[in-house]
Amino acid sequence: MSKYLIVIDMQNDFIDGALGTKEAQAILPAVIEKVKSFNGPVMFTRDTHEEDYLDTQEGRNLPVKHCIRDTEGWMLQKDLDEYAKEKHCLIFDKPSFGSANLAGCLTGIYRVVPIDEAEIIGLCTDICVISNALMLKAALPEMKISVDASCCAGVTPERHRTALEAMKACQIEITGEEEQ
Repeated sequence: MSKYLIVIDMQNDFIDGALGTKEAQAILPAVIEKVKSFNGPVMFTRDTHEEDYLDTQEGRNLPVKHCIRDTEGWMLQKDLDEYAKEKHCLIFDKPSFGSANLAGCLTGIYRVVPIDEAEIIGLCTDICVISNALMLKAALPEMKISVDASCCAGVTPERHRTALEAMKACQIEITGEEEQ
């Protein structure tokens, strides 16, 4: 069985930096364990903004500078960053919530070697996790897409739960809910 693990935006700014939350900090050990024990390819995304972030549409709607390229906040959490470098994992820098490059890469792989499942974990459930899950579902409607809720956190616990329900409605399998 061919299964990929997609780790969304496990960056310092979303864990304990500019937009960090206690929920993001709480899932970190489970995320690290899942990544290190995963038997298959692991891919990462990084929310990536430039110095002019506050002048962008997103910056006007969320006026908190975060994940500015090459800053400490932009970097993956150190254990995950070390893993990604050691294992030569693909990292997709994305200027918006969803990564068209991630969807394109998986679509290209799927055309050559079918992928049974893409499992998604990371931050934030209600923004970037759901965006990438829906992009992958649209690009690869016959591939199983799952989200491990125990390895995700939203902007708030309520928005996390709402995003999980929305993904369920779109035929994305949600696992790990009992641990929430």
